Amino acid sequence: MKHIFVVDDDREIRFLIKKYLEKEGFKITDFSDSTLVFSEIKRLSPDLIVMDVMMPGIDGIELCKKIRKEYELPIIFVSARGEEVDRIIGLEVGGDDYLSKPFSPRELLARIKNIFRRLEKLDNRADVVDTESAVMIKNTSLSPVQRMVHVNGVDAGLTMKEFDILKLLMSNQNKAYNRDQLLEKVWGYDFAGEGRVVDDVIKRLRKKLSQAQSDVEILTVWGFGYKIEN
Repeated sequence: MKHIFVVDDDREIRFLIKKYLEKEGFKITDFSDSTLVFSEIKRLSPDLIVMDVMMPGIDGIELCKKIRKEYELPIIFVSARGEEVDRIIGLEVGGDDYLSKPFSPRELLARIKNIFRRLEKLDNRADVVDTESAVMIKNTSLSPVQRMVHVNGVDAGLTMKEFDILKLLMSNQNKAYNRDQLLEKVWGYDFAGEGRVVDDVIKRLRKKLSQAQSDVEILTVWGFGYKIEN
């Protein structure tokens, strides 16, 4: 049985999510704020977190950053703030999905199932060339096991989504991917944030590689998408 944490200071929403997901066969532990979430992750080892963005104390964005330093469990943000910039921030700090309130429990369930399906297929992606092998291009190395990118031996400090996109492109040199393909392969399906989410992550990834003085260049294939050449 999959174990899900639900973190939301709105009691009614928390109760609705908890009851609906329990009915669907999930084990649910709920929290009214972020205070105990991090310590309980270590104790209870949840499979996924559904988390509000705006909460008393440490908000969802800051908690996600803290979690991502030690854990890679999936995180779905839910928030009354539905602006595109909020979705992008949530995804950039390591969120796997973002739902704007109000939303139906059925939609949340679909997102959860999609994430679990993606995780099950992760090791079997046909497009990825030996995902456990380190990839080296010029002065830049990528380690799938450590999930780190080093430029001239120095950590480039990438977020999860930046790493996942770079891994896909570096592991499949000379192959171009369009935005829909990157959404499907990195986020797991056609994420509602649209292609501009991909463009924003690529922009930030390019900036970090440039700042680290990487010789790897992410090329724009005009009218299509992105690629890295060997």
